[in-house]
Amino acid sequence: MLLAAATLCCGLLFAGGQLQANTDAGSGITAEQALQKLMDGNKNSVEMNLGHLQEQSTSAARTALASSQKPYAIVLTCSDSRVPPEIIFNKGLGELFVIRVAGNVPDPVVLGSIEYAAEHLGSPLIMVLGHERCGAVTATVDAKDKSTGSPNIDAIVTTIKPNVEAAAHDCAVCKDDKDCAETKKKEFVECVIDANAKSIAANLTKSSALLKHLAEEKKITIVAAKYDLDDGKVTLY
Repeated sequence: MLLAAATLCCGLLFAGGQLQANTDAGSGITAEQALQKLMDGNKNSVEMNLGHLQEQSTSAARTALASSQKPYAIVLTCSDSRVPPEIIFNKGLGELFVIRVAGNVPDPVVLGSIEYAAEHLGSPLIMVLGHERCGAVTATVDAKDKSTGSPNIDAIVTTIKPNVEAAAHDCAVCKDDKDCAETKKKEFVECVIDANAKSIAANLTKSSALLKHLAEEKKITIVAAKYDLDDGKVTLY
């Protein structure tokens, strides 16, 4: 356990009270290039041209990656069975560091996972990927400040709840409609999904001193995006 902890934290140094990251690791491409790879891959996925996914998922590819990994993008997304990042972006083994949790909400374990990939593996891009018709967001809208009956699901709802309030204020479709969550529920849920992904992306550096440091040093770029279940397209906010 101690060895694992040392390995996880080996690149994190303190100098003059400041966090310093190990910059030796890395995928060798910039965040902009990583983002372009994702968006190009999504285009291929929409067109059902999944050749790269197949080529990068062979036994030879697996063997080449057995001793190390240098993923160029971290994707924080929902656990929804319809939202597999490797297929959405047409990517195979070793390319994406994927963290999936209902509602793509970051708790300390999720933040630690992101920190590990950004600092130790040198991944330059972090994408928070929301998706259409998210069940976790819908459950939060439906909860209406009441318990879901499960303290664990309540923890997800509690995390998403501030974005319900933000959507009620900012959602264009709900302008001048105080009962929008009832009268235009489908549209309102989509507004909350948007607000949730944007808020999570914006707050990652507020929740993590390490990510804040890496962002200030321009070693990582954080973006928010949304996956459309109907046409398979990913749209950047």
